[in-house]
Amino acid sequence: MPEATADPSGLLRTGLLEGQVLAVASPRAEGGFAARVKAVCAELSARVEDLGWEPDDENACDGAVAAMVQRHAGVHTLVNDAAAAYELTLGQRGDWRAGQQALRAALDGAWNATRAAANGAFIAAADGGKVINLAPPPSAGPGAVAAAAGLENMARTLSIEWSRYGIRVTTIAPGDTATPAQVATLVAFLASPAGDYYSGCRFALAC
Repeated sequence: MPEATADPSGLLRTGLLEGQVLAVASPRAEGGFAARVKAVCAELSARVEDLGWEPDDENACDGAVAAMVQRHAGVHTLVNDAAAAYELTLGQRGDWRAGQQALRAALDGAWNATRAAANGAFIAAADGGKVINLAPPPSAGPGAVAAAAGLENMARTLSIEWSRYGIRVTTIAPGDTATPAQVATLVAFLASPAGDYYSGCRFALAC
């Protein structure tokens, strides 16, 4: 039986994200956390768009954000699927060298998208914006725990440095048994008005 997208119990009300523009930065077109995040947030009435994933090209990130802002007159939330970047870069290899490359792809891609969204959309916006990082689970491979720690550090640092702009940055660290549906539900909560109260936090989903 396929996983439900939004929680049927009513935890997340219908139309919760109406009027919100959500950008999803991920190297994966289908499956994983990003696909479920997009489905759940669209179900809750958000306008969801793919931003792509550019660990080596800052200009491409800038252009993608600028185009999105032009289409929608702004972006409210950026979701960085660093978990997918880590997994796809690691591939079938499990040695420390591949782990280092995967760690760099995850952190560099998340930073490039975050910087582009801040400069191109959030700093000029009256209400700032939100960044939600999705870390790989601990068992994903060598360097996965370091990737989660790096994303947490990014959230804690930027939450202080960019607080004057109203930019709130958080990181979700899924446990090895956390499902994409659980991650997506938490993303939707953080993207909602209730998520305005959280910044610099690491949410550990030890499900």
